[in-house]
Amino acid sequence: MRPTFASLGGKAWALRDLRKRLSADELEVQRRAYLFVARNTTLPATVRHRAQLGLNALNDGEGRMGAVKNRCVETGRGRGVMSKFGLCRYQFRLQALDGKIPGVQKSSW
Repeated sequence: MRPTFASLGGKAWALRDLRKRLSADELEVQRRAYLFVARNTTLPATVRHRAQLGLNALNDGEGRMGAVKNRCVETGRGRGVMSKFGLCRYQFRLQALDGKIPGVQKSSW
């Protein structure tokens, strides 16, 4: 049985990344509102500064997509991940050979 992202248990880095991903998704609207106010040059400087401070304090830095690392959804591996499929190279190969990824097949020429 291959491990799934939910059953990684002791892999703190994978769970941390999952938490950051969920946090970034749920705070996206608030983050964009702060960015709009902070970049609006027609507003007074104090309002823009408060918006910038609010943006910096947004969930201790976990509310930004830059904190999210692209990881394999099957194993939690952080290297060699194909972002279109969300899988690392090895898991992509296994699933493609099993026919679990539609439209992908082993090429031969």
